[in-house]
Amino acid sequence: MQGTVDGFSYGLVTPVAAYLMACLGGALGLRCTTRSLLVAHSWRPGWLALGSAAIGSGIWTMHFIAMMGFTVDEAPIHYDKALTFASLGVAILMVGIGIFIVGYRGATGTALFTGGTITGLGVASMHYLGMAGMRLRGTLEYNTLTVSASVVIAVVAATAALWAAGQVRGFLWSLGASLVMGLAVSGMHYVGMAALSVHLHGSDAAPTAGDSPAELLAPMMIGPLAFLLLAGVIVMFDPLMVMGKTDLRSAAQGQHAPYPPVPRSGDRHDPRAGRRPPQRPGPKTPQSW
Repeated sequence: MQGTVDGFSYGLVTPVAAYLMACLGGALGLRCTTRSLLVAHSWRPGWLALGSAAIGSGIWTMHFIAMMGFTVDEAPIHYDKALTFASLGVAILMVGIGIFIVGYRGATGTALFTGGTITGLGVASMHYLGMAGMRLRGTLEYNTLTVSASVVIAVVAATAALWAAGQVRGFLWSLGASLVMGLAVSGMHYVGMAALSVHLHGSDAAPTAGDSPAELLAPMMIGPLAFLLLAGVIVMFDPLMVMGKTDLRSAAQGQHAPYPPVPRSGDRHDPRAGRRPPQRPGPKTPQSW
């Protein structure tokens, strides 16, 4: 028996809230990645790790806010806590690998393709591992073609976001990139949900074990939201994060030029002033007597 699924049981409330969370995590993560490109190597791992955790927490929270609106009319839904939080770890780990590749190799060429692919696969893995944590009186079935489309969306979105982070063009540039990233991550989620169908078992099946969505809501929201708030405070109080590309580079260099100016001939303190520049000998001509 096929179950009747509804992904919008609360109307537009859960999709909009989920999108905003994806944008928030993406904005913080991209700004941290941008910041890592402007600091000494000793500080770079810390900023990249913070960006990885921000993006991973944002997309994980986005997924489970959206799942609050997912229901199956004929069966209650529960969640396995271990798999649910394991999906958060997978998201942070794989997003971190991709971000570290781009952070140390640059957002161009092979590094961008590799980092974007790993990050996108991390987003998709988080989604489907979180879905595997669902417990209900039935089995979940997926359409292979639609699942493949959702993975492609995740990879393309992650690659574009990492490219934008490597451009170092100021706050508004990263804000626009985070809005696009949030739209792509949300689109990936709902495309993946469109691939889902539920085949219900008999009504005499044993009740499923696990926590209800309401029981998972408190730890799910408090932990990641508190972390995203802390990351937001760190980013907001970093003066380089509100500057543009030129100012960022100038601040990173301490307002000093990388090389001293070359003195010009005739300058007051130029030790070479007054010297006649060496002349190259011309062709010899016969002397006249």
